[in-house]
Amino acid sequence: MYRTGLSLLAVFAMAGTAFADILDEARIGVMQHNVCVTDCNNADKEDGPNISAELVFSSPDFLSVVLAPRPYVMGSLNTSGNTSYGAAGLIWNFSLTERLSFEPGVGYALHDGALHSPFPQGDPQGDAFTSNHVLLGSKDLFRTSLALNYAISDRWGAQALYEHLSHGQILGNGRNQGLDNVGLRVTYALGN
Repeated sequence: MYRTGLSLLAVFAMAGTAFADILDEARIGVMQHNVCVTDCNNADKEDGPNISAELVFSSPDFLSVVLAPRPYVMGSLNTSGNTSYGAAGLIWNFSLTERLSFEPGVGYALHDGALHSPFPQGDPQGDAFTSNHVLLGSKDLFRTSLALNYAISDRWGAQALYEHLSHGQILGNGRNQGLDNVGLRVTYALGN
């Protein structure tokens, strides 16, 4: 867990200095890890909230043909040593009012969680393992997200976020229990 956290911090530090001219926004918050949204059979298997941090970049010109999404890189560190992950992708922002906006996103994530049980089927240790771990089936996952943003001021904002991670039987096969996380983050617009 600590290696993953240090790696995520290093990525953010490098990205922040290398991309200072195109860096648009920074976000940090707390996510409730593995909650029940649609499939409650695997919810609450892993303990601890996740600390989520994200850097959002200005939309490059070539993405204007698909409604100008902004690229992002993010990391989510589980505070109890369970599944942590990093992701990169695209987010779109649609204004609803002067202060409120809706933000869907898609991305690609890598995680350090369990893929499958290390114990043979029927082994009591396997039952204990699967009752405490989400079995994700693939080291790489899709990350989809939906957020509601509220602008507190020109620079500061708040975000309510839902995210789902799963391989969708495309990036992997077999086990695909997936993760659903919900939480709140503080946003800071860097702007030039």
